[in-house]
Amino acid sequence: MERASMIGSRIRERRVMAGMKQADLARAAGISASYLNLIEHNRRRIGGKTLNQLADVLEVPAGILAEGAEAALVTALRDAIGEDARVEADRAEEFAGRFPGWAGLVADLARQREELIQTVNALTDRIAHDPELATSLHEVISTVTAIRSTASILADGQSLEPQWQSRFHRNINEDSMRLASEAEALVRYLEGAPGADMAVRSPLEQVHAFLSAHDHHFSELEGAGGSARVASLIARSDHLISDPARQVARAVLYQYVQDARALPLGEMRAALDEVGVDPLRLSQITAQPLATVARRLANLPEEMVPPVGIFICDSSGRMIVQKPVLGMDVIRPGTACRKWPLFEVLCQPGRIVERRIRQGDLPFCALAMPHEVRPATLNQPAVIQAQMVILPDTGAGEIWPVGAVCHGCAFGHCQADEARA
Repeated sequence: MERASMIGSRIRERRVMAGMKQADLARAAGISASYLNLIEHNRRRIGGKTLNQLADVLEVPAGILAEGAEAALVTALRDAIGEDARVEADRAEEFAGRFPGWAGLVADLARQREELIQTVNALTDRIAHDPELATSLHEVISTVTAIRSTASILADGQSLEPQWQSRFHRNINEDSMRLASEAEALVRYLEGAPGADMAVRSPLEQVHAFLSAHDHHFSELEGAGGSARVASLIARSDHLISDPARQVARAVLYQYVQDARALPLGEMRAALDEVGVDPLRLSQITAQPLATVARRLANLPEEMVPPVGIFICDSSGRMIVQKPVLGMDVIRPGTACRKWPLFEVLCQPGRIVERRIRQGDLPFCALAMPHEVRPATLNQPAVIQAQMVILPDTGAGEIWPVGAVCHGCAFGHCQADEARA
């Protein structure tokens, strides 16, 4: 039903709320009761002088009667309905016009439901991907298991030598103290965030939020003395609320400082003017490693380069840095699409892979490469990371479709399916 045709319903609702009879309103507005009855049943159009007279008597702005105060409420109702075929979506405006209180309650309940779903999803995601939380829970479960095993021996009824009985009692005492300490630390970790929104973020999500808040560019770290300002940046952040998050952010920022020293803004601007956003050629003319150039491109201010994304993961597949370009999804560790070039490089760290990819309807150019964080030493392997820089599409060459997640992939059968089978 069109909004204009609901004027009568709004007039009737306001009259009832004011405790007026139909005849009294008609008399005060200078119209007949039969004409008002037709108006209130939406059988006569109304406007101009008559609408203003009724609005004056009801002591409401004429616009409220003409347009309805429930426009936002109708939108909220339709959002709540979604794709539910059981609900008469075309009658949302009539419902809001006739019963604004009930409509508001339905809209509020739908909004609360959506917020709860988001909170549950965030908590589930945190349990799955927060390494500190997973470790803490594992420690608690292990300690409880140890106490239970020891207690079952003592409760078995078998006679034990005094020295063994004393040892088991001592073990239970030590394990119970350890359990109390671990449980207390777990509670502090879960409640340590300043707000509920932050409380459901894993350490890596805190780092991603911190980097995103700065658009991955830190002018304070450019030029001399950048290292000295890292600690201050971390301390001032409202996103980094846990020690693991601060530790990861510290490593990322120190890497940023090293890259800024190797490729200052002035040198990068001159190189970009010469060869454009081409990591391979930029690496050649600046004599800097490709991985350094890739990180630097992703961290430049937006006025210097078009949108450039970057993904960095360690050898376990843990996503340390994520900067998706517009339209891209983030990569979830453990559930990410196996067709991303990033993981191809991770499995074969000597390779550099350039490939056109498409996520949804958007094509991109992905350039993946290894980065040696620390070289191998005696009895110690090298520490390797994989990087993938996302650039504007070149428009040439075969295009590879990639998904957001591996499970429930939209592309159906692929090599990853064969590996799982």
